[in-house]
Amino acid sequence: MRIRHKPWAKPELESCDFYVKLPQEIKGNWTSLFPHHERPLYIELGCGKGGFISQAAPAHTDINFIAVDIKNEMLVLAKRKLESAYSEKNIPMDNIRIAIQNIERIDMSFDENDRADRIYINFCNPWNKNKHKKRCLTHTRQLLNYKKFLKGEIWFKTDDDQLFEESFEHFREAGYKIKYKTYDLHSESPYENFVTEHEKMFTEEGKKIKFLIAEIDSSL
Repeated sequence: MRIRHKPWAKPELESCDFYVKLPQEIKGNWTSLFPHHERPLYIELGCGKGGFISQAAPAHTDINFIAVDIKNEMLVLAKRKLESAYSEKNIPMDNIRIAIQNIERIDMSFDENDRADRIYINFCNPWNKNKHKKRCLTHTRQLLNYKKFLKGEIWFKTDDDQLFEESFEHFREAGYKIKYKTYDLHSESPYENFVTEHEKMFTEEGKKIKFLIAEIDSSL
């Protein structure tokens, strides 16, 4: 889906206290942006309109969160949802930062000193045509990039059957192991799940939500 340019999006983001304007300049020092830098660090790649991060971050104030997307027009909507969610709970926004970054070049903004405890990938574009597959956030090329700053797990959700199946091989090729997977997240997973608008829509269409947790295979 093509997103229309919104000239007010960038100025609104740049006036936001928890927006990181130049993430490349923070590379290796993300924890310094948080008052409590000793907390675990979770990163959502491709946060879209913020349906997930606006639930997860205010629910876990003992964890530092970073939400990344490529479009101002999407990230500004995530900003608004976050502000609303924190305001509703009447809690400070000291554990969340948002940033614009092309995730295909995520290693421009994160390195081994950032040491993410968890990466979330929620309902990314499946890019099912062969010529576009390398753009998928769970492609081998991308997964190798994440290893440069990941010390924990990747939590991946999708409604797309083909993407889910193909991702198993990508994780293996990139040196990860699957520690948990389910083809029906809503029926059988013991893990916490924040349902987004897209997820609700897919479920109402009769699609099962697929979910996996992967970690770097230390035996390799």
